[in-house]
Amino acid sequence: MQRIVLWFMSTLTVVTLLFGYHTSTSSEMASGGTTSVQASPAVPGSTSSGTSDGTSSGSTTSGGTSSATTSPTTVTGDSTDTRWGPVQVQITVANGQITDVTVVDYPSGNGKDRQINARALPVLVQETLDAQSAKIDMVSGATVTSEGYIGSLQSALDEAGL
Repeated sequence: MQRIVLWFMSTLTVVTLLFGYHTSTSSEMASGGTTSVQASPAVPGSTSSGTSDGTSSGSTTSGGTSSATTSPTTVTGDSTDTRWGPVQVQITVANGQITDVTVVDYPSGNGKDRQINARALPVLVQETLDAQSAKIDMVSGATVTSEGYIGSLQSALDEAGL
C-alpha cells in the first residue's frame, strides 16, 4: 500500500511540474515583441543609419581624416533574422582594427530572451574584439543569437572592407 501511495504522489508531482513549466515561446514572442536598442555613435561627428523596422541600410560614415592615421569609421551590419527575432551589430573601425562593437538589435521580447542575451552578448562582443574577425565561438545556450550576431558581424566587416 505504501508503494502505491508513493508512486501516486510522485506521478502527481511530476505532472504538476510539467504543467507549471513556462517555455520561452510566450505570447509576447508570438506578437513579434522585440525591442530595438539604438546605440549612440561611439565617435563624435560620425553617425550610423538604421531603419525603424530594424533593418540596416549598411551605410558607412566617418569624421575628418588626419595624415598619420585614419579616423574611426562606424559601420552597421545587415539585420539578421533569427528564430527569436532580428540581431544587428554595429562596429567601429580605426586603423584596420575593430575598436568597438555595439549590438543595435537583439531578441528581448520576454524574460528568457533578456536573461540569455544579458549573458551572451558581452561574451560575443569581447570575443570579437579579441579575434578581430567573425571567426568567434558561439555562446553555449545562446546558439540562435550567436548565429545571428556572427551573420550581422560578417556583414559589417564586409562593408568595412576587413
